[in-house]
Amino acid sequence: MFPRLKSAISVRDDGWAQRGGVDRVLTLACGRTYTVDEKIRTQDWPDILLEQWSDEARRSPGWVQKPLACDFIAYAYAPSGVCFLMPIVPLQRAWRQHGRLWIGLYGQRRAQNVGYTSVSVPVPRGVLMQAIVEAMFVS
Repeated sequence: MFPRLKSAISVRDDGWAQRGGVDRVLTLACGRTYTVDEKIRTQDWPDILLEQWSDEARRSPGWVQKPLACDFIAYAYAPSGVCFLMPIVPLQRAWRQHGRLWIGLYGQRRAQNVGYTSVSVPVPRGVLMQAIVEAMFVS
């Protein structure tokens, strides 16, 4: 996706970048940098899980609704090697515009983790991509 990519630095240590959703810093030949939050699913699914709540009991916003330091979400399906690169600003705008509707249409999925439960909404890929495109237009 970045033909003039010069480096891709992994950000794994805890700190402001990791807490802001930055998993990787990409640098292009021109010097421009992009930050990416990486999400990987171990099975191919027809949807993209949008994390509404990272901790349901504490009402901690998930990545689709909290402020992030990253430019993109790279959402990959490991078995097929398919990856969707989604710009964070239009993605979060699409969520604000359609989130309630998507919850009603597609429901919520809860994931039990040690000490907390996260809640995500499984939005079909095509529906989400169309909403992101539409969110890039302001009238």
